[in-house]
Amino acid sequence: MKPPPSMSEQLEANQAFLAAEFARLKGLFEGKPAEAAPAASEPAAAIDFLAAAFDLTGFERDILLLCAGVEMDSRLAELCGEAQGSSRQRCATFGVAMSVLPQPHWSALTPVRPLRRLRLVEAGAEGGLTSAPLRIDERILHYLAGINFLDPYFQTMLRPGPAPEIFAAGHDAIAAEAARILSNRAGRPRLIHFCGDDRDGQEDAAAMTARELGVQLLVAAADDLPQPGAEMDKFVSLWEREAVLLRAALLIQIGGGECSPAFRRLAERLPHLVFVASREPISLNRPFTRFQVDKPPPAEQKRLWTGALGTAAAGLNGTLDDISQHFRASARTIVSTATLAAGDAGELRPAALREACRSISRPRLDHLAQRIVPSSSWDDLVLPALQKQTLRQIAAQVRHRMKVHETWGFSAKGRRGLGVSALFSGESGTGKTMAAEVLADELDLDLYRIDLSCVVSKYIGETEKNLKQVFDAADEGGLLLLFDEADALFGKRSEVSDSHDRYANIEVSYLLQRMEVYQGLAILTTNLKSSLDRSFQRRLRFTLNFPFPDAAHREIIWSRVFPSNTPTRDLNAKRLSQLNVAGGNIRNIALGAAFLAAEEGGPVAMAHLAEAAKLEAQKIERPLSEAELRGWI
Repeated sequence: MKPPPSMSEQLEANQAFLAAEFARLKGLFEGKPAEAAPAASEPAAAIDFLAAAFDLTGFERDILLLCAGVEMDSRLAELCGEAQGSSRQRCATFGVAMSVLPQPHWSALTPVRPLRRLRLVEAGAEGGLTSAPLRIDERILHYLAGINFLDPYFQTMLRPGPAPEIFAAGHDAIAAEAARILSNRAGRPRLIHFCGDDRDGQEDAAAMTARELGVQLLVAAADDLPQPGAEMDKFVSLWEREAVLLRAALLIQIGGGECSPAFRRLAERLPHLVFVASREPISLNRPFTRFQVDKPPPAEQKRLWTGALGTAAAGLNGTLDDISQHFRASARTIVSTATLAAGDAGELRPAALREACRSISRPRLDHLAQRIVPSSSWDDLVLPALQKQTLRQIAAQVRHRMKVHETWGFSAKGRRGLGVSALFSGESGTGKTMAAEVLADELDLDLYRIDLSCVVSKYIGETEKNLKQVFDAADEGGLLLLFDEADALFGKRSEVSDSHDRYANIEVSYLLQRMEVYQGLAILTTNLKSSLDRSFQRRLRFTLNFPFPDAAHREIIWSRVFPSNTPTRDLNAKRLSQLNVAGGNIRNIALGAAFLAAEEGGPVAMAHLAEAAKLEAQKIERPLSEAELRGWI
């Protein structure tokens, strides 16, 4: 069996075929007997492939050859000038083509025929249609010469999308199904829509589909594409020919915003195979098939980590389980993060792997929420036994989600309701934020505080958009989200009296729905539990009340409030516990007293605490009774 020709052999054959065609055209100008067109080459010469792909008539094919010949063959250019009675007019015109080329027809240069619709040639502005110079497009000229590369027009808009080496199994199955559907619809305009939270996975699925169909993938951001008008018309025309010349499919990625009317207009017009990727489903006025492409579940993420890390994965013990259940990453992110964590030496430490995962998720949320570096431990929490036990149960449920949800199969019936969420209620200063710090430290999670009073908007629908932005940014995982001041959004809204109450219920339901599927830990805090509707509370996994500390608990807080390096003198924790304030106020008083003592140059004494207590009382607008300070000095 004869081997297929090499690239250089194909190029030589194409050039020889082109030269023979130019010789045939020169014969027509010189009045020689008409020669038959050269026999078709194998594989097809560029001009024949192009003519077949764009359904050119024989006359249109010869016009394209004539325009190319003027650029590549000086004698053919001279003959065109002679045909126009001028040695200076060394260009092809429609009039010359009509008079010299066989089987002419006037429709060849109408805007609906391929030569002009696909911008294969352009007519100059000077003169009428018959006398205006015809110029072949540079991209087409190079293609006819056997040089095939992406049109410079697209260079800043499109990038290659190669198929991945490591990918999620579910995305591979989606790509196979998409390829099957597309194979059964050959010849028709086709569009596949991938929606979901895995932007990288959507590109992987598109690239694998394209590979299955034998085409290459080019990727564009929707924001980089032209608006309706002349530029959009140009984009559509040039893409129609580029998709054929390069055997390419187009993937358009919609950013975090909504799908614009301009983009819909473009997507509805684009021919050949087009993929659209977005987080939310979109609607288009053309047939398409939609697939949901989300980040892989924890069990699949562990498989991907194991593949990306290779032999290094064996030495990580339970670290991969921990990372897979706390972080939500695409296959591409897993591969790049594994490389980053290994470093130049190729060695991998569990701490380095976790830090590399954090480095991916942190930047997305830093501008939306306040990151709190945990500084408290279980010993700092002074709470009744029941509250401490509940906090440890929260930590246990987060820690063992991989085992219960994935290994034991609870996630098989859907991921809704599997998120770990909690409501912390209690007066200000009773330890709600400190408890969140303790959990973040225990679980090795980054802690981010979101003030719901700032998120809630008076404009209908804006609160939901703000919450969506926070959760979308936190989707990479590894985070504890602390939603402070929950009563700004929640409230007893079961009695719907107007449209604002209805939208408030929608916003609350949206928050709870996102918490139910959030892979990290989400906590709401409120000072007024009584203002929260019980129907909302039931949707949270844990509800924990932080009681106002009694005298015994206040005494423990006072005994632990000063760091070991702080000099003190004759402090009496029992007498200090007479002060009826919460733990947060106790810490403020201790800090204030320390500064008073530092100013005097001595240790912290009861007198400093008394003065600091009076200042704190003024701040919280709560007068101190004589009994509370009795025996302090």
